[in-house]
Amino acid sequence: MMSTLAATAREEASAGYGHNIRSEILSGFTVALALVPEAVAFAFVAGVEPLVGLYAAFMVGLLASVFGGRPGMISGATGAMAVVMVSLVATHGKEYLFAAVVLTGVIQISVGLLRLGKYIRIVPHPVMLGFVNGLAIVIFLSQLEQFHVSRVVDGVEQQTWMSGTPLALFLGLIALTMGIIFFLPKLTKAVPSSLAAIAVVSVVVIGLGLDTRSVGDLASIKGGLPHFHFPSVPMSMETLRVVLPYSLILAGVGLIESLLTLTLIDELTDTRGRGNRECVGQGIANTVTGFFGGMGGCAMIGQSVINIKSGGRGRLSGISAALFLLAFILFASGLIEKIPMAALVGVMFMVVIGTFEWSSFRIIRKIPLKDAFVLVLVSGVTVAFNLATAVLVGVIVSVLIFAWEHAKHIHVIKRDDPDGSRTYELNGPLFFGCIREFRAFFDPANDPDDVVIEFRNSRVVDHSAIEAIDSLAERYRAAGKTLHLRHLSRECRQLLHKAGDMVEVNVLEDPSYHVADDELA
Repeated sequence: MMSTLAATAREEASAGYGHNIRSEILSGFTVALALVPEAVAFAFVAGVEPLVGLYAAFMVGLLASVFGGRPGMISGATGAMAVVMVSLVATHGKEYLFAAVVLTGVIQISVGLLRLGKYIRIVPHPVMLGFVNGLAIVIFLSQLEQFHVSRVVDGVEQQTWMSGTPLALFLGLIALTMGIIFFLPKLTKAVPSSLAAIAVVSVVVIGLGLDTRSVGDLASIKGGLPHFHFPSVPMSMETLRVVLPYSLILAGVGLIESLLTLTLIDELTDTRGRGNRECVGQGIANTVTGFFGGMGGCAMIGQSVINIKSGGRGRLSGISAALFLLAFILFASGLIEKIPMAALVGVMFMVVIGTFEWSSFRIIRKIPLKDAFVLVLVSGVTVAFNLATAVLVGVIVSVLIFAWEHAKHIHVIKRDDPDGSRTYELNGPLFFGCIREFRAFFDPANDPDDVVIEFRNSRVVDHSAIEAIDSLAERYRAAGKTLHLRHLSRECRQLLHKAGDMVEVNVLEDPSYHVADDELA
């Protein structure tokens, strides 16, 4: 571990990240304070004890910062993964959860080693905008839970909204926090504004003895060091059958959120992270966490934005945040539990304001309608379901729109040659979306006896196109006509069956490209 940390320090120095150790450490301290209520809340969501969430925030945050591919990005227990864990914990208990987290890490490491992280580049920009806006809304909605109070009505404890003086005090402290975060950087940047806001509001509340909710009202965060614990589950195929589906979903959700957050941090810092290394780093973090009684996690966009805005650009900020969080658990739980929740809610509200792409309101009428639709769709699905589902839906819809649009781009130039033959010069890509238009171009019954289809300006994209060519060849053969297929790639010729010797081979001019087909795999 020490050699890895030393190598990390050298890497940051060469990349220019280690320029301000003080800013990194102060930023890490700020992030650690913001991690506490989030980790506790997500532990409750998953149905496990608060320390399970806190240990996950510590270990995932530390290991992802050391081994991951995006300096400055913060990882920990997240709501996106917590909602997947609920049913597993409810039906089989937390030991199965720990086993699922270990397997999740192994899957993520495999994805990184296979270099599949690069496929995050296929996510279109409207999907990215929808992801950012949707996640900002989710962060905002998650903070509304802090406006609930417990009251006993007819002997039954119920959650109701704050009202009256408690609500006014809570809102006032939130406004004070947000005001400090907004105005302090205009005066000085010596101290992270979020940290200063938390400190000032805490002093005000404690000094004046104001009656408002604190971190300690959520749960006690006092605990010891996490210890190695092999999940107490039967080593059998039945166990694998139970945990594998959850592990696959957790791995997918974790990597999608982490890689999209990586892309966002890249834009904020004008640098470039390493996606495949981040997959491996997240996998190492989750594998180890599962063996130490943690609920697993992934990148956290809110805390990552806090870190970047507070001056944390290197790995040291993430490592510091994790170590400070452990120190809170071991030594300073009493102090941290006194921090007003209003201060932390104010910090997260500023994260929401900084995360939401307000420019999307300005550009939504200027961009194509299909892109605006995808943006709104992804935002809505993120809020209604989860991030992974939203991104998958957005990518699928974008691909279908792309296919529909490009299906209109294929056309044919038809000409009759002096020798009595007819040539169809095909222009544009031939794929599943334009097969109907392709078939409509030809008339085997009324065409002359000698027909040429010229593919010089076309590309055969997938197996649907191959089948369409084969079917057309069979129609001309049945009509007793001679058909020539010119300038198909070698791979296309190998995939054609019914066309047979109708394909003219011209080695010097035939193009070379691959067809989306598994027959030659």
